[in-house]
Amino acid sequence: MVVEDFLHSVLNMALVGKEKEKNDAEKPIIARTAYDLQRLKLEKLMKNPEKPAPIAERPKEKNTPHVPDFVRNVMGSSAGAGSGEFHVYRHLRRKEYARQKFIQEKGEKELLEEAYHMKIEENRRAAEERTAKKRAKRLKKKMQKKQKKEDTVDHKNNPSSDSESEGSNSGT
Repeated sequence: MVVEDFLHSVLNMALVGKEKEKNDAEKPIIARTAYDLQRLKLEKLMKNPEKPAPIAERPKEKNTPHVPDFVRNVMGSSAGAGSGEFHVYRHLRRKEYARQKFIQEKGEKELLEEAYHMKIEENRRAAEERTAKKRAKRLKKKMQKKQKKEDTVDHKNNPSSDSESEGSNSGT
């Protein structure tokens, strides 16, 4: 009986150990630091390298709905307004401020974008001017080198003409 109890307890411990290993594998690991979080994300990605990695898309621009030109609930400062009208007024006011803020931000964004494109165009134009200037300098240098080469070839072919001209200059 004692031996059976002993074997039974050993089997139970072995089973409990296997269950514990399963629970450890299933138990989520908590990231305590940013480093741990990044490591966990990389490990998850590297478990299956063939699986494509998710790449987030750029957030879309928020567009406010078109505000109608005709406003049905015109708010006035009449003494007969009920207590519920204040909340309607507050909502309309918040909506109008949001619309004005959106229009202002959109205008600023357009100005920044226009300035950016102007700067890019200016940089491109300046780069083209520098390139053209350097190209002209290279061509001029090349032509001078070619002219010099032609002059040396002429000197080798007609050495007497140079000595005559030098002799006539020295005699005068």
